[in-house]
Amino acid sequence: MRRAGSYSPRTEESSGEQGFWPSYADMMSAVALILFFLMLLSYVENIITGNTLRTTEDQLENTRAQVLAAQADYDDAMTRFVQAQQDLQGLSDDLDRKQLEIETYEEEIKLYAIQIHDQEDAIKQQEKLIDDQKAYLAAANNEIVAMRSQMQTIAVLRLSILNMIKDSIIEVMGDASKVSIGDNGNIILSESILFDLGSSAIKPASVAVLNELIDVFSAFLSNPTNARYVDSIVISGHTDSTGSDEDNLVLSTDRANSVLRYLLSGNGKALAPYAGYFCAAGYGETRPVADNSSAEGRAQNRRIEISMILKDESVLDIVDQYLAIAVPDAAITTPAPSATPGQQG
Repeated sequence: MRRAGSYSPRTEESSGEQGFWPSYADMMSAVALILFFLMLLSYVENIITGNTLRTTEDQLENTRAQVLAAQADYDDAMTRFVQAQQDLQGLSDDLDRKQLEIETYEEEIKLYAIQIHDQEDAIKQQEKLIDDQKAYLAAANNEIVAMRSQMQTIAVLRLSILNMIKDSIIEVMGDASKVSIGDNGNIILSESILFDLGSSAIKPASVAVLNELIDVFSAFLSNPTNARYVDSIVISGHTDSTGSDEDNLVLSTDRANSVLRYLLSGNGKALAPYAGYFCAAGYGETRPVADNSSAEGRAQNRRIEISMILKDESVLDIVDQYLAIAVPDAAITTPAPSATPGQQG
């Protein structure tokens, strides 16, 4: 124990050493403590850094996964983009083709419009032609009616004179069995009315019959309306087959001429002004109307026929009047259609 007021160097030295070492120890303790804290801090920091690193690595992996997914999406999008470009190019090509088709159709429509216009003109012309033809048919129908009327007039006129002759002869003779109108429209007089068998001399008893013929013909021909249709009045003689052909031809001709001579000279020559209408012809046995193997047939073949020949000119004039009607053009040329649009070579 140190005394008060005493000095001891050793004690001071000892006291100094003892005062230094604790301070050093304290300092070392503090350094150790600081190092500990630094190590602890470093550890903690490492822990934190490790956790952060792991988190960062996880985030990196996640980001890589996202990048890979994004890359896949990008590749897919790029594929779709390329496909879309190809589709767009195809659509563009289709659009060009469609545009070309549209232009072609427009040209075809123009051609159709021209054809329709031409056809409309042709239709108008055809309608005009139809109207003209209707007018022609109406006029032709009127002409046909008129021509039929005139032809009927001629036919009736011819038939009327033949019936007049027939009726007059029957009235004079009182016998209808020996006079008739044949299928050819001729008056047929039996030989026995006018002649004896094998003779060409007119029997006195037949004069009355011939005078009736003169009266009927003179009355008929004195009418200009009737006369203008008559070309000739033919008296023809016919025989049966008995005897030679030459004798029969001579006999038939002589009989026809005997009738003609009396018609032009008898009854005060009433028919003399109309002598130019009359003529005679003999046909012998060449035109039989019945079988010559029987007496009845031979009697029918021995006959005188009176035929009235109408003027061809009279009938032709009527026909000419009909043909003189102006006929519309038969057809109008329709524009030939062009090649079918869309199939042009």
